[in-house]
Amino acid sequence: MPTSKYTLLNNINDPSDLRLLEPQQLTQLASELRQYVIESVAQTGGHLASGLGSIELTIALHYLYNTPDDRLVWDVGHQCYPHKILTGRKHKMDSLRQQGGLSGFPKISESDYDHFGVGHSSTSIGAALGMAIAAKAKGIQRQIVAIIGDGGMSAGMAFEALNHAGSLDTNLLVILNDNKMSISPNVGAMSKYLSRILSGSFYSHMRAGSKKVLSQIPSAWELAKRAEEHIKGMVVPGTLFEEMGFSYFGPIDGHDLPNLMQLLSNLQKIEGPRLLHIVTRKGKGYEPAEQDSCRFHGTGPFDIDTGKSSANSPLNKSQSYTQAFSSWVVQKADQDIDLHVITPAMREGSGLVEFSRKYAQRFHDVAIAEQHAVTLAAGMAVDGLKPIVAIYSTFLQRAYDQLIHDVAIQHLNVLFAVDRAGIVGADGATHTGNFDISFCRCIPGMLIMTPANTEDLFALLNTGYEYDGPALVRYPRDNCDKTEIINTQKSIPIAQSEQLRQGQKVAILVFGPFLKMATELADQFDCSLINMRFVKPLDEDRLHELSRTHSHFFCIEDNAELAGAGSAVNEFISQQNLPVKCSLNGLKDTFPAHGSRDQVLQENQLDIEHLRLKLKSIINILD
Repeated sequence: MPTSKYTLLNNINDPSDLRLLEPQQLTQLASELRQYVIESVAQTGGHLASGLGSIELTIALHYLYNTPDDRLVWDVGHQCYPHKILTGRKHKMDSLRQQGGLSGFPKISESDYDHFGVGHSSTSIGAALGMAIAAKAKGIQRQIVAIIGDGGMSAGMAFEALNHAGSLDTNLLVILNDNKMSISPNVGAMSKYLSRILSGSFYSHMRAGSKKVLSQIPSAWELAKRAEEHIKGMVVPGTLFEEMGFSYFGPIDGHDLPNLMQLLSNLQKIEGPRLLHIVTRKGKGYEPAEQDSCRFHGTGPFDIDTGKSSANSPLNKSQSYTQAFSSWVVQKADQDIDLHVITPAMREGSGLVEFSRKYAQRFHDVAIAEQHAVTLAAGMAVDGLKPIVAIYSTFLQRAYDQLIHDVAIQHLNVLFAVDRAGIVGADGATHTGNFDISFCRCIPGMLIMTPANTEDLFALLNTGYEYDGPALVRYPRDNCDKTEIINTQKSIPIAQSEQLRQGQKVAILVFGPFLKMATELADQFDCSLINMRFVKPLDEDRLHELSRTHSHFFCIEDNAELAGAGSAVNEFISQQNLPVKCSLNGLKDTFPAHGSRDQVLQENQLDIEHLRLKLKSIINILD
């Protein structure tokens, strides 16, 4: 994709080429890099707004630091596309998030410049601190930088890492990329002035020398310390970080490249834990992304001129499971004033925009704090509210202790609406949702449900909402049938499956969104077809009945086969000594690569052609 308009970027294949440029050329490079990111993501889709906000920072870091020997640890990784382009992957950007192509996140196996694989937030400071400790232990002189956003800084583990790092004499720089705060000109000018003074070698040496002198005079030292903290508390918004043991600098304009370069250069000469606070704008340089950074946080391919999606419009006959949940929860809340919804910073992704507007007092966005989200729900449930935790499958992993300790042990009425269950496609291994059945099935008292369609979703949500104890409804990042009728009353009795077809020899047991494909297979091979709906508890009566007339169960699910729904069926067969064999058809014992949902399903032999061949082989043996 590089063309003649990228006069500087065309010549940069790695950071060593970048460092050949004169400092005054970097502003032009930033402009070229920003346009290249826009053109790349317009073709493939991906996380755009965050990357556009980190252009100047990325250039400055790779220009001033000796990467890859020095370590850059990006938090989450949504902002990593400029980093990928400057580190030898420029010509591969058309494969971004595509099967066999570049990952949408930093990935150790992809490049020597990707020092830590990420995807979930708030890991950068802890990982960078670990690297700093390792460097010190091995006697390696190395600069370590953690780059974290204001959202990532809201998570508890970020503060756990800060608390630890501040207690150590470790050479670590944390860059807080704040892309929500705005700076007025006066505040910006003052903060720039203060940051230059505070980061300068004269000030640092003077402060260090003064501490040595004044420490010999206890009363004077105490007075000076108090005065310093008092003044800094008034003019510098970094007292919290200072109290945690960090030297704080900022806030500064993260798009002012010359000032950013000067400040980073100064900070390289200062030892110990330091925190630089920069302020940036998501979507910087591309107006549609600046105006709607949420939509351009993660986007499909789009038209650059208009910013509109270039994908085909969805059919009127379908909607996403997320949209269906959104409709149900609003109508359910109309009927029950005790219904509250909690989400860890996923209002849009979990379909809660309408709910948050209509029921602002019953909507709780706890930021990136999954552990708190679950314990908050537990506290609500103790005193009679009916909390629903709307969360992605991959993020529920982060609150496993709270799920067991705070909710399940106390058998509290909390409904988990688990979105993005199963394959998520382009986001790959860090966001895959194929473990929730496995890690929840072992929890006593946990109700686990897998709707196969929209009608199931509504009914099972009702079942979970009415259940006396913790309940989980899991649904994929996929479309389901659209219906104008949203039944908020009808529920399905616990463990009640649905037999949709009577056949011979083989019974196809479907857990979740494979019913259409399974119907085609059942018709072709004259199999019985059961929409199981419940993983825990299983419909044991149905399994007993089927075992008397069938010799094989063919289970299909979009969870890991290990400890999944099919494994539950196999365990039951073994426990009851039933005269039937069972085939597991789920996700294999690997972390799925990124690609489209259909591609990943095919890799796991969960597409109709692979299932048809496997089922045909079983039928032939039985015949």
